[in-house]
Amino acid sequence: MTNTDESAFAESHPKDGEKFTALVEQARPGWTTEVFAVKDGVFPDDIARFDGLIVTGSPHSVNSGAPWVGRLLEVIREAVAKGQAIFGACFGHQAIALALGGTVGDNPGGMVHGLTKVRVLDHAAGLPEVMHLYASHKEQVTALPEGARVVAASAGCPVAGFAVGRHVWTTQQHPEMTAGFFAALTDAFAGELGEAVAARGHASMVRGADMDAFAEALARFFEQAQPSAAMRSMTVT
Repeated sequence: MTNTDESAFAESHPKDGEKFTALVEQARPGWTTEVFAVKDGVFPDDIARFDGLIVTGSPHSVNSGAPWVGRLLEVIREAVAKGQAIFGACFGHQAIALALGGTVGDNPGGMVHGLTKVRVLDHAAGLPEVMHLYASHKEQVTALPEGARVVAASAGCPVAGFAVGRHVWTTQQHPEMTAGFFAALTDAFAGELGEAVAARGHASMVRGADMDAFAEALARFFEQAQPSAAMRSMTVT
């Protein structure tokens, strides 16, 4: 759990660990998760005891040089070296790219905040050709790590998701966000987002996000990485 927001808004809504747990349980109710607030320096003692890892989103920049970010990058590299399944969303997507040798920079078109149309370029996860997910980011992956392939793209974000082999999968979007949460988030931070960005965010909400499809694809990703054993538990960092 990387989200550094400790505002009154954050305290009055489910934390990212809860939201990603709900996303996992939406598709696989029997799976269990354990949440580690790595932004507070709380890390798993041994990632090998988990079947998979999820790295959440955050308003924090992966390029900050903060000690906890550096340690998280080391954990990501450890997981990848062991062939352990790891999924990242938004900040997590960018952190995995950076940890593996990619680069992250500012969005050329400025802040992206709204329900985005995502073109799925790799259908191995069983996702539809086009899907809609909420996004909120001012940075994006600008160069892929060696051996990575682009699996999704959206307007102004050519690397909206990438994969490495069968054990690394990412998305720049926020599959854990519901319409109610996104609307409340937009209202709460309208001053920081700016009037135009906030207005576009609300205007984008013309349909629902494809949470069900993504939850199922996420479950299948972890399952295909553990083909010979039943899933036991996951860590959300």
